[in-house]
Amino acid sequence: MNITVEANPCFKEVDWSHKRYIVMKGSAGSGKSVDTAQNYLLRLMQDKGRNLVCIRKSDITNRDSTYAELTGAAYRMFGEQTDRYWNIKQSPLSLTCRANGNQIIFRGVNDEKQREKLKSITFQRGKLTDVWIEEATEITQADFEIIDDRLRGELPSGQFYQIRMTFNPVNRNHWIKKAFFDVPDPNVLTHHSTYLDNRFIDAAYHARMARRKEVDPEGYQIYGLGKWGEVGGLILHNWKVEEISQNLNDYDDVAIGQDFGFNHANALLLLGIKDDNLYILQEVYVFEKETAEIIPLAVNNGFPKNRTMWCDSAEPDRIKAWRTAGFRARAVSKEHTTEKKYQSAQIDWLKGIVSKDRVIHRMIYVHPSCVNTIKELQQWKWKKDERTGEYLDEPVPFQDDAMAALRYGIEGWRKPKARLHRVKGGI
Repeated sequence: MNITVEANPCFKEVDWSHKRYIVMKGSAGSGKSVDTAQNYLLRLMQDKGRNLVCIRKSDITNRDSTYAELTGAAYRMFGEQTDRYWNIKQSPLSLTCRANGNQIIFRGVNDEKQREKLKSITFQRGKLTDVWIEEATEITQADFEIIDDRLRGELPSGQFYQIRMTFNPVNRNHWIKKAFFDVPDPNVLTHHSTYLDNRFIDAAYHARMARRKEVDPEGYQIYGLGKWGEVGGLILHNWKVEEISQNLNDYDDVAIGQDFGFNHANALLLLGIKDDNLYILQEVYVFEKETAEIIPLAVNNGFPKNRTMWCDSAEPDRIKAWRTAGFRARAVSKEHTTEKKYQSAQIDWLKGIVSKDRVIHRMIYVHPSCVNTIKELQQWKWKKDERTGEYLDEPVPFQDDAMAALRYGIEGWRKPKARLHRVKGGI
């Protein structure tokens, strides 16, 4: 068997550990997820009777994260021989080692139904021995306890149970820090890594991180150095992740926001409004794709053509392409104001600030499948004056593509006179 493994030395201790809890915080691009995927493939091939479940808060997000990492690792490691060693299926998502029958399956813990399914997991051969919780900061401590409780019972000599958690440390008040980092525990191995530890990172990524360090020093501490994030300076606090209806007729109105991009993300958000509350139903968040490639993604994700799509006014040709495809795309109007004042007015509306004398209790509900929007909400901050330490009335212009789409998408509700004639009779 010829196997190609590209490993970073900083993960050696993690990969050899038999401790029950492996808790890996780190920056973006540190290689922790790639290493985890490679390690599990090798472990399940070598040790008979081991089975892995990969966990995300929302089950659907496994496809583009844990499943993609594992299948990508398999094809890198085994090349043309991959199908000889692994049976890879897309419906339902699974990987099965052909030599010993060990399996990898994927689950979510977003609602009671999903949590109940987790409790009833069984395998044809062996037991559930391994759990990988990717983006572990998404899950609650109650979710974790349910997962942890699944790893029980006697194992053959030499076998062990293990949960590996991988995440960016966005909030120093998170329960993971309190449970695993603040109190020493012999059953826990904590690990820290950054993109500087990853010898496979290219020069372009280093340049991107250097730019982030310059324009967003606080964000760089989390996503560049893997340090626990501060909650100070966050722009929005009135939001939460929740399973929300995907039936567009359940909302008072529906709209789409789009921020164009290529090297940075092209972000589309499907939005609903009901009783002054805002709902983020779906996202399309892609890099290096032309408009002709993005349009089918929007259609497949349920973005309706008969609702207004508010777009960045700087790209008239792209707006025209969307209109040609049948969407009601139009540019937002900044009404001869400055960009700073324009953004400030949008942010005030998102916060529920209607005027100096009127504030409403507006909540923003985000569907758990909108993982990129959630990440941006977690780190969308005001600029900080490094000299005085005070926050400025200006957002950090970095990793804010979904936030721009969100700002554009509310245009018709923020300025009702700008709204196109609504379609009656539902979607």
